[in-house]
Amino acid sequence: MSQVVTLEVTAREERAEGVLALTLSRPDGGRLPDWTPGAHIDLVLPNGLTRQYSLCGDRWDAHSYRIGVLREPAGRGGSAYVHDRLRPGDRVGVGGPSNNFPLVPSGRYLFVAGGIGITPLLPMIHQADLLGADWTLLYGGRRRASMAFTDELAGYGDRVHLVPEDEHGLLDLASWLGTPRPGTKVYCCGPAPLLAAVESACRAWPPFSLHVERFTAREQAPVRDEPFEVELRRTGATVTVTPGISVLEAVRGAGVDVLSSCRQGTCGTCETGVLAGVPDHRDSILADHERAAGEVMFVCVSRACTDRLVLDL
Repeated sequence: MSQVVTLEVTAREERAEGVLALTLSRPDGGRLPDWTPGAHIDLVLPNGLTRQYSLCGDRWDAHSYRIGVLREPAGRGGSAYVHDRLRPGDRVGVGGPSNNFPLVPSGRYLFVAGGIGITPLLPMIHQADLLGADWTLLYGGRRRASMAFTDELAGYGDRVHLVPEDEHGLLDLASWLGTPRPGTKVYCCGPAPLLAAVESACRAWPPFSLHVERFTAREQAPVRDEPFEVELRRTGATVTVTPGISVLEAVRGAGVDVLSSCRQGTCGTCETGVLAGVPDHRDSILADHERAAGEVMFVCVSRACTDRLVLDL
């Protein structure tokens, strides 16, 4: 995780059923680091939990951040703490911003959101509109009342297509994505089944047309179950990584303090350079060409295809 600063909750607002928007500012009113559409912050809660949330406010507001937090009854306690405990005046730690989901330049965009996946897309939509790009949003949710920020999206008129499942069924991805559109970038964020369906629908599209962000890790089996060695080039140590531990745990056991946060391969905090060997990429961040290059890996989840890796640690 990047350096953590203390911010204050300056506003709390219910934006849909089960969705809170929190505004965070410096206690002294000072300027916050700049960010770009698609960025997220690490929210370090007073109970010790750390969670990642997309920034969904005005990127030109230099003095506040806004995040949207969905209450997840089956979650690990972070969203429940935010909903039940955090109030204006409370202070939290914040790391970042970081961006693993950047908006690349394009003349045309198709944004696809499912539920709370609308949050990273809001600043992208604002940016695309500001630049005069041709864009469309397809936004699905269980019920209209559970779909956050629809009041803000209403200002964009017929570019926005709201599809509550209880009124219209699931998103008709075949109609929207069945025919490849060269020159159009597709940005999608939402639950895992939606991402899988969009990835399937975009298989015939030109390379690098689709960009996705995952809130939960994609399940992937490791390439191999045998132990492998990891050489830490800068520190001179070599550690053995057995099937029961992660590279992150093995490296920390050797006394190297690699920053980490999610431990699921979704936040990007533990990105580490690879100097030799072939990583077994098990994260949900890297694009296919980045995986093929093998120049970086996320040591919280990724492992090795070869007997030995050399890391820039």
